[in-house]
Amino acid sequence: MCERATISHVLHANAADNSAAKEIEKNLRQELTERNSKVEDEGKYAVVDGSGMDTEKEKPSTSGSKEEPQSMNDERKMLERLIKKRAYPLFLAEKGVEIIEDTVDGLFVKGSNEVVTNGEREKVVVLGTGWGAAAFLKGIDAVKYDVTVISPRNYFLFTPMLAGASVGTVDYRSITQPIREVNRDADYLEALATDVDTENKVLTCESIICDGNSCEINEFEVSYDRLVVTIGAQTNTFGIPGVREHCNFLKQVEDARRIRTAIVNCFERANLPGLSEEDRINNLTFAIIGAGPTGIEFAAELRDFVEQDGPKYYPNLLRYVRIKVIEASSTVLAPFDKSLQEEAIKQMNRSVEFKNPDIYRLLPEQFRLVELLLDSSVKEVTAKQILLNDGSVIDYGLSVWAAGNGPLPLTLQLVEKLGDKQSEEQNVARGRLVTDAWMRAKGSNGSILAFGDCSCTTQGPDGPLPATGQVAAQQGEYLAKLMNKGYDLSPESDSNDGATEIPPARSPDYQSTISESIASFSTGTKECAKPFQFLNLGILAYTGGGSALAQVSTAPEAQPIKGTGKVGNALWKSVYISKQVSWRNRLMVINDWARRQIFGRDITRL
Repeated sequence: MCERATISHVLHANAADNSAAKEIEKNLRQELTERNSKVEDEGKYAVVDGSGMDTEKEKPSTSGSKEEPQSMNDERKMLERLIKKRAYPLFLAEKGVEIIEDTVDGLFVKGSNEVVTNGEREKVVVLGTGWGAAAFLKGIDAVKYDVTVISPRNYFLFTPMLAGASVGTVDYRSITQPIREVNRDADYLEALATDVDTENKVLTCESIICDGNSCEINEFEVSYDRLVVTIGAQTNTFGIPGVREHCNFLKQVEDARRIRTAIVNCFERANLPGLSEEDRINNLTFAIIGAGPTGIEFAAELRDFVEQDGPKYYPNLLRYVRIKVIEASSTVLAPFDKSLQEEAIKQMNRSVEFKNPDIYRLLPEQFRLVELLLDSSVKEVTAKQILLNDGSVIDYGLSVWAAGNGPLPLTLQLVEKLGDKQSEEQNVARGRLVTDAWMRAKGSNGSILAFGDCSCTTQGPDGPLPATGQVAAQQGEYLAKLMNKGYDLSPESDSNDGATEIPPARSPDYQSTISESIASFSTGTKECAKPFQFLNLGILAYTGGGSALAQVSTAPEAQPIKGTGKVGNALWKSVYISKQVSWRNRLMVINDWARRQIFGRDITRL
């Protein structure tokens, strides 16, 4: 008997120790993240869907001046032609042939498992594990280059489905993939880069080290030959008081997990005895600030949860539920065509739908589940209320902020260290790294490459692009191919004084592919790398109730192909399945959708 009691005490002690260690590690991670995400006066760096930027008036000129030597003037003219938008028919032909070439290479060209170099491999350090980083790692030859990935997150996250994960439509692990699986030849360090010495090419990193039940933050340095910065952006609060303290964001798995727990908390709290009707309404008011793709998709997923699972778990609480979408502008889904915006508003405003007709008898007359508050800007957020600039006050149980991006401190630090070539274009870049048309950070002489949400291309075929995963993925894939083909990203020219970017140069013995020959015909040169040009494949948004919006671009000036309702939903599902990074993820997401249809969402809090 005494022996059993002793064993029980030991088990409880071990469990307590393990729990304490996990809590310490969690607190240290939170401290590290918060310390490296604070930005002063963040409102001036706000970027919403890549729009609202007048780049025409401020675009730097590439035209030559009368005082310039003829050689420099020739280089400027060559650059001007090179960075012009390639003709769309030729560009489509180039991309089509490129897809065929990639398929053939994947089937018949076998990579070597041995490192074959004439000396030391160039050390490429990649910061981040998002869309751009995953695409770059998937394409880069980690046998030719010594590739190291540094990120506090050891997985790629399919962010478009975070809204579904936050209400239990899909599981978190179904939309994540270990970054080591993306490229097994690349090394990975679980750490956060906190400082960059651009002159000596050294990174300072911090990582959390746990030994038994104690954890501490460890600092170390990593050298690089070429730095690839693809750390994305963080949520921008526009400097509005109380947002960071009281609102939930939707950027990471931790955010989705926190929201999912909070939703159940709101329902369970509202079910406690002794509450007035007003208290229950306040507890079950879900405020979503921002009506872009993230805000609308989360509102749609939350509505699905209420309509599909609410009758099973909380039938007597449905009458108190309110979903309020607050948007400062006069419409929703700014990147979409106007007709699709109107369709989204219609879907948000539609009457509530339940499979069980008995549920309708439990609702008050003229019950309205979702309310769109357009032209409503937020003044302040407190622990229980949202104050609008028009004087209105909204009591809430859960608030989600989905309104804009801003730079991380490391991005701002690099902008400052790279000097005038960065600072003179910050009126357009707004805290992001300014890059040329080949992803090279200006002022770095090609030693720092950047793409995705942390960068802004001010001089190229497309100009500044929206902050989307589609853009970052295409940029990462482009840069990996550029490096695999051995282009010189830091060429020198005796005639150049640094005022004009010199395009990456092709090695003399390199044999062009058919797609590159098409690009060379478009740009008028065979010696230089083609600049990055974005191929807009369209945009999607889920609007709830098995309905989605799809906008597929056919040509730059042509009307897009549009899909709504069930057709849009079929496109939305098929694209999201195809864009998963592995068959493991595809099968897991399909399984989650099937399981949800049969058993509903799980509200268990673990």
